[in-house]
Amino acid sequence: MCALPSACACTRPSRNSCSLLSSRSSGSCANDTGRLLGTNLKILRNIILQDGAEFTKVWSKTSKSLISYESGRIYFDNYRCCYSSLLPEPKQLYELPKAPKTEKIEDALLCQCPLDRVLPNASDQKSCLLVLTAQNWLCRLSADTGETLERVYLSSHFKFRSLDWDSSQETFYVKSVQSKQTTLERQAGVDNSILMRVAVFQVFPLELVGMLEINKKFRKEELALGQRCELKGIVGEAPYGIPVNIHIHECPPVLFEMSYFENGVQIGGHPWHYIYTPNHKRHRGTHHICSITDGALAKNGVQDMKCDSLEADWIFFHPGDSGRVVHAGPSTINVLRIMAESECDYKYEIVTDFSITAARDNRAPQVIVTSSGRAVKRRFQLLDDDPAQETFRMVKYEDELDLLAVVAITHTEDEGQAHLQLHDNKTGVLLKRVPLKEPWDVTYSHEVYFDRDTIIHTVQEKNNSFCCHVYKMKRRASDET
Repeated sequence: MCALPSACACTRPSRNSCSLLSSRSSGSCANDTGRLLGTNLKILRNIILQDGAEFTKVWSKTSKSLISYESGRIYFDNYRCCYSSLLPEPKQLYELPKAPKTEKIEDALLCQCPLDRVLPNASDQKSCLLVLTAQNWLCRLSADTGETLERVYLSSHFKFRSLDWDSSQETFYVKSVQSKQTTLERQAGVDNSILMRVAVFQVFPLELVGMLEINKKFRKEELALGQRCELKGIVGEAPYGIPVNIHIHECPPVLFEMSYFENGVQIGGHPWHYIYTPNHKRHRGTHHICSITDGALAKNGVQDMKCDSLEADWIFFHPGDSGRVVHAGPSTINVLRIMAESECDYKYEIVTDFSITAARDNRAPQVIVTSSGRAVKRRFQLLDDDPAQETFRMVKYEDELDLLAVVAITHTEDEGQAHLQLHDNKTGVLLKRVPLKEPWDVTYSHEVYFDRDTIIHTVQEKNNSFCCHVYKMKRRASDET
């Protein structure tokens, strides 16, 4: 039954799921794939948030090694065995043959094809897994079958250990390990087309230099995979690999320089800002939010939760496109917005969009009377991460459903109980609480993933093994009839 139209002619009437499904079947609700997907996800969000929708554990599996999850795929045994979590119950997609330690997988990335263009080969259009082996081979595997689609040899002179994304540029990079370092040598990584040089010792500041300038000024020759180089071999094949074709013989122009304490520097937001902790003991525990253009500290840019806890608070730029900042602690989560000059009296100002607070019982008496009648005053206040109180452990963003997923822990008797709280991303309003069946032991590592209608909980267990628990959204039988 469709909702009645609004009395205001300029307001679009709301529509329920039945109406949207009906218009979708006739082809009238979407003109392209993107709009159709968006409509489907709105329907899914509404269904998940209904009272009759529950998350039920449907599958568990143990492993002797770390378990990884990415976009509907669960990886066991160091990426050798892959399960799909998209079905009502996870199903094995493939299992690679056992390989010697010299050929083990060091790191992996799941790569999904662009939707706005067609790639030359049909196999390139499907998802693939990029893996880095111990023998310096970079391989592209089919994400559905594990079949090897492409192999590139990197180098016999450097040891590569990790892969990572430069998401904004739709590229990835491989990082090597340096065997020797002096005070002048730096570790390098790429972030947003900027080469980040991280000092080995804290007396050196962090410097950012432009990769475009480095490529333009210091690149000796342009190389392509499969290209034959005189007297050296073919690029990307053993034993030649990919040669070093950038030789930096002088310091490139520095775009940005600063000193920081411990947690490094994060760049993001809208307008562009960076978050860091100044390298001075009086600033420990604080987070400073500054403009990337001139380094000016925003009004209210010093964020300090003053947590009385064993666990430190954490801060990061919101993964969505709102340009906000998430500052989370054991009992409070603040979502902050960067206000520009046109919206406030200052060039930039940090304001609180909304806050999420844990359920706390602060009614404990400050003065206790003993059995002998002596009044004893409490010497300590409750810690923010007191095990007798609810505490926050994780904050994740489900971009397709526009929900914040918060892991909250409470204790019953001697074990912790976890709940996944689903909050509206725009207002912070709590919309649903989902209990996780397995106990939460804070002495062991946990990861929780919320992906559409699926919750995945990976946990390290006491015997140094790992276990993966999968929950699926189901409707109660009384609501299906």
